[in-house]
Amino acid sequence: MSTTLKNLPLILALLLMLSHLVTPARSFVTRQAFLISTRGGSSSISSTATKMAPFAVVVEAEVDPDRMAEFLEMIKTNAENSRKEPGCIRFDVLRDQEAPNKFIFYELYKDPAAVDFHKTQPHYAAWAKFKESGGVISSVSKKNDGEFVET
Repeated sequence: MSTTLKNLPLILALLLMLSHLVTPARSFVTRQAFLISTRGGSSSISSTATKMAPFAVVVEAEVDPDRMAEFLEMIKTNAENSRKEPGCIRFDVLRDQEAPNKFIFYELYKDPAAVDFHKTQPHYAAWAKFKESGGVISSVSKKNDGEFVET
């Protein structure tokens, strides 16, 4: 038996440990497997990984200035509770410097299923109710796949 084959368990353990050091966005990797080939009397090891990019929602909203206090209270509660959801990575509320009644919500989720879960929560229902009651003059939602996102 060759020295390489005798040391194979040690080599595999080291490769597994090293793979975690070089993975730049560990949250994107959902499954990792190592394949061992012994063709031609020599061993080779390769790694395969299935990656899952995060899912982002960007909302641009213009709020009725007469309902600003109500909105700020509601969106603060929404953001705080959204951040506690298991699939929520980020939930940021940004206010336009030149038009203080315009906002951008940057929401980053583990996957689309986490967005679906978010929409079942009471704090999301408060946002939907606020919109339906005329508190939002306009709102545009855009769904995005994460590309170079570090989490």
